[in-house]
Amino acid sequence: MADLSTTWELELLEQFSGLTAATDEETAADVSFESSDHNTCLLHLSDEVLLLILRYLEPMSLLRLGSTCSILFRVCSCNSLWTRHFQDSFGVSLSHTDARCPVTSKTAFRLVFMWRSLFRNIHCNRALQEKLFVEIPLAPHPYWIQWLVLEESVPLPSVTLPCEDVENLWGITRDLFQDKIQEKTEDCETLKFEWRELYHLTLKHHSSLTLVFQHVLDQHQNNDHSELESMYHQYIQCRFQWLFTYWLFRQPAPYNKQLRSIFLQWKKHSKSKVATWGETLCDVRYLASLHPITSDYWRGRLARGDESFGIQTVENYFSMCKSLVSWILGRDWGRLKRRKIYEDTLEGVYLLLRRETQEKVIEHERFWEVAKVQMTRVCTLEATAVNYVNWKMIETLPYYKLYLISGNSVYLNHVQGFLCRKRLIRDWIHLEENTWARQLLPEQLYTLLEFDTKISQESLHGDSPTAQLSRLMWLYLNSGQEIYLQAVKGMVLECAHASLSHLGTLAAFELSVASPHLIA
Repeated sequence: MADLSTTWELELLEQFSGLTAATDEETAADVSFESSDHNTCLLHLSDEVLLLILRYLEPMSLLRLGSTCSILFRVCSCNSLWTRHFQDSFGVSLSHTDARCPVTSKTAFRLVFMWRSLFRNIHCNRALQEKLFVEIPLAPHPYWIQWLVLEESVPLPSVTLPCEDVENLWGITRDLFQDKIQEKTEDCETLKFEWRELYHLTLKHHSSLTLVFQHVLDQHQNNDHSELESMYHQYIQCRFQWLFTYWLFRQPAPYNKQLRSIFLQWKKHSKSKVATWGETLCDVRYLASLHPITSDYWRGRLARGDESFGIQTVENYFSMCKSLVSWILGRDWGRLKRRKIYEDTLEGVYLLLRRETQEKVIEHERFWEVAKVQMTRVCTLEATAVNYVNWKMIETLPYYKLYLISGNSVYLNHVQGFLCRKRLIRDWIHLEENTWARQLLPEQLYTLLEFDTKISQESLHGDSPTAQLSRLMWLYLNSGQEIYLQAVKGMVLECAHASLSHLGTLAAFELSVASPHLIA
């Protein structure tokens, strides 16, 4: 059976969630909109010409265009358009020249699309599992069996049914399972079947998959599908969360322990929130936020919003993380260096592949290929910083991330220049001639002038002396212009003189209080 096209599926899900069970014969309400020349020209075309144009639209665009007005709704609901989409999506051609076809192609597409979307994710869909498994060892409700007729592989144990139900639900004749009846010595009217066995008997009886689909749609033509629609609406709202939770907590025991270790390796996290890993009250949204790629999946931003393909990207990402951890642990590095190389490499990989992950599945080999390049660049930045303290100081620089992404030596030179200028400021304040200023400066200002002090973005705002000095230093460190260095020096000396004047005034005041007769 052909897979659904992932290029339009996300939006198509949203569109179908809002559709009611109304048939295409019911008149759609007119939607008021401002007429433009373009719209007027489109509406003036004949139905035949419109159909030729609409053949090039995918289902999503067809639905959106059909929602604009009653005229386009009628044309966009044409059987010939939806028959083609049914063929492309499910590998079955519905023939409406045949009297046996019970519903329009659009209605057929809508119903089968909802069912298939639910069924392919049954492993993480608790609501559908309860519908299909609640009656074990008895069969599910006939409504759900009528949909299961379409599926060759059904994750249910063998089913015991009356022969009459088998004939009615699957549409097969008793002669096809006559051997089973003859083998049964008691109660020949109730037989045990495997689901796969029933599927193949159905296909044999109807002679083609198309006729099997038509049989199922015929069974459903008078059914109420509100429960299917309700479950489908819940699914499109929660599909990323469901599948991510299933993937994170339902792995085999050895791999589950390994996945947890890799997921939390060198990641800053709340121990209290992680303590409930896999439990009912576990904060799965928080766990997803620990990695940017899992955060993107949680919000439906991977592989064009396809949850199944998106989770493949997540799996391949953590496979790469496993290889990366093994490689780093095999090196004679300290704990802090290992952690920072791991974190910065993963950040570089994400920055470089973010757009690719939004469009398609990224294989493990692709991740690892990019990771090796990123690790080399991270190690180059570490060597440039000389030590861990300096390394942490430069990580917020825009040139740091630009070098990670591009590998352009120009950005590395900017990082080196930043460090040289920071050293220059530190050496200046430590000159012997500036000893007096160093001793008079407030602690927060003196700390800023030290070589290993990181200037945070938050400290650049405000009118305080610390904010003003931070801005001047930031301008000099990132531009290298001498005018800003002179401004830094001038402000430092001005602050030192202000402190000296303040101390002199304070000393005079204390003296006047202690010896008022001297003043007199």
